[in-house]
Amino acid sequence: MMKIKTLMLLTIGLICMASPAIADTVDIREWLIPWEKSEPTDVFVDDRGRVWFTGFGGHYIANFSPETADFNRYDLRKGAAPSALLVDGNQIIWYASNGRRHIGTLDPGTGRTIEYEMPDSKAKGLRSLAFDRHGDVWFTAEDGNFVGRLGVAGKVIDLLPLPARKSRPFGITVSSANELWVTASGQNSLLRIDAVAMTITAIKMPDEDSRPRRIVTSPDGQVWYADYELGRLGRYNPQTAAFTEWRMPGGDGSRPFGMAIDRNDRIWLVETGRIPNRLIGFDTDAETFLTETDIPSGAGAVSQLFYSEISGEIWFATATNYIGRAKIH
Repeated sequence: MMKIKTLMLLTIGLICMASPAIADTVDIREWLIPWEKSEPTDVFVDDRGRVWFTGFGGHYIANFSPETADFNRYDLRKGAAPSALLVDGNQIIWYASNGRRHIGTLDPGTGRTIEYEMPDSKAKGLRSLAFDRHGDVWFTAEDGNFVGRLGVAGKVIDLLPLPARKSRPFGITVSSANELWVTASGQNSLLRIDAVAMTITAIKMPDEDSRPRRIVTSPDGQVWYADYELGRLGRYNPQTAAFTEWRMPGGDGSRPFGMAIDRNDRIWLVETGRIPNRLIGFDTDAETFLTETDIPSGAGAVSQLFYSEISGEIWFATATNYIGRAKIH
């Protein structure tokens, strides 16, 4: 039987509210998506350099070639509303269907799709995806209050109900130690998942008003999150149970959303609370903000970032119907 643990933390690190001066900007370029009302959300760069993205509003998966500026589209079933995607080593696309409540695959070579339906009709609002080290697909069901796993070998879906009602699980990441971390965007909590025991530990954040969205981990095991509601970048140390938070350059209403970490352990976030949205860089060693760059199209909102280590670039999709690239090193 699944056990759910709730951990109340008493040790809280210093909350740093000062915003250091911004030193630099990065080069950002955008390409207009040729299909209107696409509502693109997530992106993923494959081994060939193709940029895959979800057409949430257009019910499709597509790719973009930066060298030729060509777009290719693969239509999904009507109402699919894909919200996230991954690309595996065989160049198969895995996507989360927010509208049809399934995890799907797309074979770009044949155009064939396969759908794996949720075993519980309450598992709604599929939001984010992550591969673990075994190749299994983990996902969040924001509206249904579940975290789920699709075992790739047996194609079986297991669902874990969350400890508190209306937790609204959103972002998910897998650490270098194969630990799963999830944000509870409806609560002031981070969720730690034991993939072997299939248990969840809820870790309360220092401020009751915190509402985290995206989450990443650094190689040293630190957990970093974007507090959308309070406009903060946060770090949780699992070894000491200490939180440290930094006020975003844009302040309380900055709405940090899209998030990634690069090979130099710098954190990148997009402030979506202002137009134009801004891409912000943070040095985790110096514990200071480094860059602040406006996104040319305004973006509307950038909900996810993908870091490509091969090219040293961050890719993203915007609510203004663009695919964007930021050269960060």
